[in-house]
Amino acid sequence: MTDPIIKFDNVVKRFGELTVLDKLNFEVNRGEKVSIIGPSGSGKSTVLRILMTLESINGGVVTVAGEPLWHERGPDGSLVPASEAHLRKMRAQLGMVFQQFNLFPHMTVLRNITEAPTKVLGLSKKDAKDRAEELLELVGLADQAQKYPHQLSGGQQQRVGIARALAMRPNVLLFDEPTSALDPELVGEVLNVIGKLAEEHDLTILLVTHEMRFAREISDRVCFFDQGRIREEGAPEDLFTDPNEERTREFLKAVLS
Repeated sequence: MTDPIIKFDNVVKRFGELTVLDKLNFEVNRGEKVSIIGPSGSGKSTVLRILMTLESINGGVVTVAGEPLWHERGPDGSLVPASEAHLRKMRAQLGMVFQQFNLFPHMTVLRNITEAPTKVLGLSKKDAKDRAEELLELVGLADQAQKYPHQLSGGQQQRVGIARALAMRPNVLLFDEPTSALDPELVGEVLNVIGKLAEEHDLTILLVTHEMRFAREISDRVCFFDQGRIREEGAPEDLFTDPNEERTREFLKAVLS
């Protein structure tokens, strides 16, 4: 079996006195689609923020594609805190789709997607534009390239966010509650795009979601987080139909009733 593309090894994350991740052990294999579910405050989004280097860790080791994320090898082979250059290199392997879209309001849809590939990856403007147009086609927005974010619906903005993340050709795509800021009637269009990506492309996807039916449909594995640890994990059919843990049953009963 190949090494996991993401690995959390006894990872601790604290905010002051509050322990958000409590010696978390967690792996995602290359090409796997994994959903994280759980109550508010269980550490779900913190996992993604650590992977995107938006939050540091207080203990343990995170590896991405076999390389430590928050550490690098010192001259003697020991792990030392990562430099900004190392973090930048590692960050390029991951793409994130945020809850609140985070589009640049003063840029067109097309420029929102081409900006990072030209500035960070060094793509030519033509290559970046070709890639952006291909991705807009993929997310069903080929006719919206010259509009600005305020001219789009929330669902359209989130689909631009997905195209923007994909434009960087990440090894892993992270979704942090991608539908939570949307009106209910717009949720479906975003879930359809994510489902299409999962089905048709060999992407590794890590999804934090409160959409239980969608998690069940899209995932190879579902992890139930509670109090900074994985309380239970398994194939969607097993976890949603016949969970082992009483705490999982309580949570699912509350969110599915």
